[in-house]
Amino acid sequence: MLDIRYIKEKPDEVVARLEKKGKDAKEDIREILELDATRRALISSTESIKAEQNKVNKLIPQYKKEGRDVAEIFAKMKEMSAQVKADEEKLKEVETRFNSLMLGLPNLPDEDLLAGGKENNEPLRYFGEPKKFDFEPKNHVDLCTDLGLIDYKRGAKLSGAGFWIYSGMGARLEWALLNYFIETHISNGFELMLVPHMLGYECGLTAGQFPKFADDVYWLETAEDERRRFMLPTAETALVALHRDEILNESDLPKKYISYTPCFRREAGSYRADERGMVRGHQFNKVEMVQYTLPEKSDEAFEELVTCAENLVKGLGFHFRTVKLAAEDCSASMARTYDIEINIPSMDGYKEVSSVSNARDYQARRGMMRVRRDDGKIDFVHTLNGSGLATSRILPALVEQNQLADGSVVVPEVLRKYIGTDIIRK
Repeated sequence: MLDIRYIKEKPDEVVARLEKKGKDAKEDIREILELDATRRALISSTESIKAEQNKVNKLIPQYKKEGRDVAEIFAKMKEMSAQVKADEEKLKEVETRFNSLMLGLPNLPDEDLLAGGKENNEPLRYFGEPKKFDFEPKNHVDLCTDLGLIDYKRGAKLSGAGFWIYSGMGARLEWALLNYFIETHISNGFELMLVPHMLGYECGLTAGQFPKFADDVYWLETAEDERRRFMLPTAETALVALHRDEILNESDLPKKYISYTPCFRREAGSYRADERGMVRGHQFNKVEMVQYTLPEKSDEAFEELVTCAENLVKGLGFHFRTVKLAAEDCSASMARTYDIEINIPSMDGYKEVSSVSNARDYQARRGMMRVRRDDGKIDFVHTLNGSGLATSRILPALVEQNQLADGSVVVPEVLRKYIGTDIIRK
């Protein structure tokens, strides 16, 4: 959620920055400012009337003691009560609309981001060289099928398109990746959390995914009350709500968390022809990084998360690039995002395996997550997140980049202690 004070002070700047994200917010901002003025006027009016009610109410015992007629006072009290009730009902309507508009505004993109979408994404750096083969390489679907790593047919039989089964050495390879990620993060000072996979609405609201993207998750109940839960689309949704409605001490920060979870995503439309296998699915495994930090440490924390993600990919020996996203390609909740993209040879391009993002105080305002400074001042914290990493594209890249002419696959050195072999063969 954006700061209403900032909107009031610089409405034109807010509109201009949101335009970089492809959001025409001119009318929304105009209405927000009108509703805020109405809201404040109603609050002031109601408080004044209530103060007058208290004053008049104190006159009743005095009038009765003096034998004076109190009918006029009761009539006035009744009139004021009716006005308070009408104002409170109007205030409720105004605040409902005000909150709806405020929650619907995306985060402001950082000022250094280019406007527009993917066409304006900026590769910042490359690591390694694209894999070259002196034989006709196989794609990851054929490799995983021939080696018995993935059972696509039975996955679809169990759950439909967009699901798969890790089998045998494929399951061990998947688990090795997750162990490598978690062990590395713990050595970097992150605390491992195993969070619920079913979350309440407030988690999605805090993360900024709701209300706009409420249809993109799998809901478990149809009830609209507190019993309604959804399957988490990413562990970020849980981790950024850990400290909802809390005030942390300055000495508590930064908070550095990781969590392994399966992630559940509804995918709209059909799959692209080049995204076969498990490049895009309804369920996949991921280790997520989240930080809570002081505002002045936000940029430093962002670079730390980017470095953590890059080092994981480097450790696997992949060729990859780090890309700074243009404003419109950043998600609604984020002010800034860098993607780490690895090369999958059969796709003639790069696929994102980690997005590292800074929400600034956007999520903290939605979840009332604050910090008490050593001098007593209270500020909103900043929240950041990054994939560290998602496996559903790592594994395809791994088998394609590390395949040999005989169809076997070399296991990256960092994974060998977990999987117990150097090469996966038929």
